[in-house]
Amino acid sequence: MEGESEFRHWDELIPDALGLIFRNLSLQEVLTVIPGVCKSWRRAVIGPYCWQEIDIEEWSNRCQPDHLDRMVEMLITRSSGSLRKLCVSGLHNDMMFSLIAENAGSLQTLRLPRSEMSDSIVDQIAGRLSAVTFLDLSYCSKIGAPALEAIGKHCKLLVVLCRNMHPLDTADKLSQDDEANAIASTMPKLKRLEMAYHVISTEIVLKILSSCTLLEFLDLRGCWDVKLDDKFMKGNFPNLKVLGPFVMDYYEINDWDDCSDYSDGSEYLAWEFLAGEMGDYDDDDEIYEGMWDDEGRLEELELRFYDGIEEDAGIYGWPPSP
Repeated sequence: MEGESEFRHWDELIPDALGLIFRNLSLQEVLTVIPGVCKSWRRAVIGPYCWQEIDIEEWSNRCQPDHLDRMVEMLITRSSGSLRKLCVSGLHNDMMFSLIAENAGSLQTLRLPRSEMSDSIVDQIAGRLSAVTFLDLSYCSKIGAPALEAIGKHCKLLVVLCRNMHPLDTADKLSQDDEANAIASTMPKLKRLEMAYHVISTEIVLKILSSCTLLEFLDLRGCWDVKLDDKFMKGNFPNLKVLGPFVMDYYEINDWDDCSDYSDGSEYLAWEFLAGEMGDYDDDDEIYEGMWDDEGRLEELELRFYDGIEEDAGIYGWPPSP
């Protein structure tokens, strides 16, 4: 129309729309670039709109535990109870698990591989995870059947469970049939189950199959004691895909040495917090001194977290707003 500006006013987009757009950016860009563009974009980043889905799993595999705790606390706090998806690896602090549970009202997807949770903490928080449908507890070596039973009793909507293990973590175990039994007894709605490198028997696998009648995929890689007859499986479970037990995967190819599912050579990001939340800008920089001095990092990349206050950017050496 005549007189209308030909420019789009991106700063006038509602925060929900901005949050959807910002999902296409990297975590680094969302936390360090977007806040300096304009006030409305900064508000969107500080609020829950960008943090309904948090995926820092790859980054968390490369950082130190205390840095990880601070990142998780900051992002979950920003989600303001609207968190639907959380993917993070290597949590070790019970307070972090409690924080997740306290903000899990809308949580549907939860991936916590390689985390050092215990049966007792899982038992305490499982009741708050009732909305979870996808759960990944792979390589969590400190939990067992009690934790899985607590999850099964409270997470009635669960359809995907990933409980893969590292071969070296199960090499000294005589049996993990108790874990499989907990799954069979409490998780009847499962459609996908991953139990790679568990020490389980054929009998307990058959119990899982008879109890979890909706199962579509079963990962049994490295479950060497399991013997399933092909004819029996095709006749009784025609819609079920079974992977393993005998599959040449990464662990066998590399002879179990320095095994890791994250073998893509992704670079380590050393992230330095100069300020976490609004109101922190008057604190001395020495609070964060030496925070990101991890050894062996592949790349020296500083990402400075700030929520605005452009006039002070030069003081801290922050990059200018685009």
